[in-house]
Amino acid sequence: MNIDVSEASPFRVIRLAGDVDLHSSPQARQAILDELKRGTPLLIDLSAVSYMDSSGVASLVEGYQTARKQGTEFGLAAPATAALNVLKLARLDKVFPIHASVAERLARGD
Repeated sequence: MNIDVSEASPFRVIRLAGDVDLHSSPQARQAILDELKRGTPLLIDLSAVSYMDSSGVASLVEGYQTARKQGTEFGLAAPATAALNVLKLARLDKVFPIHASVAERLARGD
């Protein structure tokens, strides 16, 4: 798995690529929690995720819960089919704010 963090004001964007599984999800979790410590709104770009298991989903859930406690915006952007299927299976597609793309969320403005 690769993790890329970038700025798309006012958001920080974490782009996950490859397999988000038991082996790699601790790094994803740490990247998400580290960015949330900044207090900046956060988008997780899942467009390049080829596989995600329950540990990857757990990392996203922990990030979402942490952001809610802080009052920080947290959303998912462009989930690839592999990631979206897992989110739908767990019915988390109804919980997470999911955006068509990072650009779509930025264009919304609010």
